[in-house]
Amino acid sequence: MLALLAPGQGSQTPGFLAPWLEDANAAELIGNWSEVIGLDLKRLGTVADADEIRDTANAQPLLVAGGLIGAGRLFGENHSSISYTAGHSVGEITATVFAGVLDGDSAMKLVAARGAQMAIAAKGSETGMSAVLGGERDVVVAAINAAGLTAANENGAGQIVAAGSLTALAALAENPPEGSRVRALAVSGAFHTSTMVPAVSHLAALAASLTATDPAIPFISNKDGAVVENGREILDRIVGQIAGPVRWDLCIETMAKCGVTGIIEVPPAGTLAGLVKRAQGEIQTFALKGPEDLEAAQKFMAEHGGN
Repeated sequence: MLALLAPGQGSQTPGFLAPWLEDANAAELIGNWSEVIGLDLKRLGTVADADEIRDTANAQPLLVAGGLIGAGRLFGENHSSISYTAGHSVGEITATVFAGVLDGDSAMKLVAARGAQMAIAAKGSETGMSAVLGGERDVVVAAINAAGLTAANENGAGQIVAAGSLTALAALAENPPEGSRVRALAVSGAFHTSTMVPAVSHLAALAASLTATDPAIPFISNKDGAVVENGREILDRIVGQIAGPVRWDLCIETMAKCGVTGIIEVPPAGTLAGLVKRAQGEIQTFALKGPEDLEAAQKFMAEHGGN
């Protein structure tokens, strides 16, 4: 069985979209989506520097666009070889298109609003995020909670992201949980925590206006690793989770329990493939990083695709 995965914020690198835009159809799609959301995705994905694409309002639409372009080149309109789909944080919006819940334009409208509203909620909050690497899960989570922080992302494979005030994060780094180390992340706020509550109502109104179709491909939710079969529920979960933790560890567990044998991560790929490999070594992984990987990805898909 094959799962198609879409990465989250922090995976983007300067120029990662450039090789994909050598394809005329991809370039046209990027141009169309740029008009739909009023953001120059081509410039952001080809010549913008790391600081500009780190900006939440830029990063999130760019990530979704890149994932859709990569998947489009690999699968076209035929997703019959995919048994499950999931995305990490903003990658869930990419995955809604894979699953058939949203069309591309609707997904781009939703992610553009998500990025903008989360950036507004973070502004001036004096909050951030740090990765806690290593240590026992229960010990790490307890230490994060005791520091007045939130375990915002539980990614599996010994990686939990703490989020909250910069002061509390600095204190956690000075006194890390036993067996762990703490690394600050280059983000502008405490995503997936109560800091993001102001963004939820704005996104809820937009999501309610979008047509959501029940998924044709089973969708694994970040909220709890559940396989969700109702399109409206998927959108509700995506909106609500802006202010709630990402349980990617549970998504990986669900893939294993459901018999997934291989995953393909769409561009900008690598992060999720690494987490899956470390957490569930029996699941084979493929990171689709550039067009030069398409032929090998097709072979991988033939080995694992279908039910």
